[in-house]
Amino acid sequence: MAPASNAKDVTLRGAVGILANPRAGGDVRRLAARASSSTLESKRNQVTRAAVGARAAGIERVVIARDPMRVAVGALENLALDLEVEVLDIHAQHNADDSHRTAQAMREAGCGALVVLGGDGTNRVVARAWPEAFVVPVSTGTNNVFPRMVEATLAGAAAGLVASGRIDGFEVSRPAKQVRLRRADGSEDIALIDAGLFVDDIVGNLMPVEPAKIRWVVLARAEPAAVGLSPIGGLLEPAGEDDDFGVVVRCTAHENGGRPLLVPISPGLYRTVHVADARRVALGEPIAVRGPGVLAFDGDRELALAPGEEAVLRVERVGPNVIGVERALSLAAGRGLYLDRGPLHDGHGILPECC
Repeated sequence: MAPASNAKDVTLRGAVGILANPRAGGDVRRLAARASSSTLESKRNQVTRAAVGARAAGIERVVIARDPMRVAVGALENLALDLEVEVLDIHAQHNADDSHRTAQAMREAGCGALVVLGGDGTNRVVARAWPEAFVVPVSTGTNNVFPRMVEATLAGAAAGLVASGRIDGFEVSRPAKQVRLRRADGSEDIALIDAGLFVDDIVGNLMPVEPAKIRWVVLARAEPAAVGLSPIGGLLEPAGEDDDFGVVVRCTAHENGGRPLLVPISPGLYRTVHVADARRVALGEPIAVRGPGVLAFDGDRELALAPGEEAVLRVERVGPNVIGVERALSLAAGRGLYLDRGPLHDGHGILPECC
């Protein structure tokens, strides 16, 4: 690994940021369901593979952040690859703000695309920090709908093709849908997949939601083949990432009736949710919800609504720009980009010495 320069040199062929959340895939929800865990060593291996893929696509510089668990630094410090690695010191606090600061710093460092290793929550933080970023989200979290189960080597390759300018990012991406929230005081927030209003709950609760506490679910993507809140809509009124509409579901407690719907509310955990009604919503259509209750964004309970307090939610297609890995590599194949006799074939190779 080449030493990092303190200067933000953006004159190279492009830079890929590899943002790895060391906390993703390891929270308390694994005690209440059967979610798999993502180890630190597994994340390091993914970072290494993403860097190799980015280099093979023509990238000469990758940008990573220093974290307390040394996930990214440990992955690349002994990598025998002709690649400049810039290490950002974001003064990590081991919380969600780390991903926010990392995304902002990678933007300032001139990254043309990001590989994000994390779950829905991590990608939500990145989207808030850099709404128009080109991203390849790679799943390492708990109830993931937004990130994909994609080989990290290929994720790095797709990001590298875009960041290097070999492929126009807008050819292989589309802005993601979001659920956007606005409170009466003017404050705003987003969810990439789902926003839910729960009663008799508390901010910060990480346990799977009890179905009787769900009152509203607003979905940018209502996926029948997903886990969490998304299939509450997906099993009734599916809405995929390419559909230009969302879904809103109103739920009730068991004693108040509603249609019983069996839902995988968490990995390995099915529960019956009682649905009063479910319908499509047009992009931009306002949905008003009122407290008391707790608003959850992509599964994380974050905001409390006081009794009578109103919040307005809308599904909008405003980003980030999610790179289609298969599309990017198919275009690269059709254009013969991997046949170039350029820096990929300069005698240094593209594999670490251990391989």
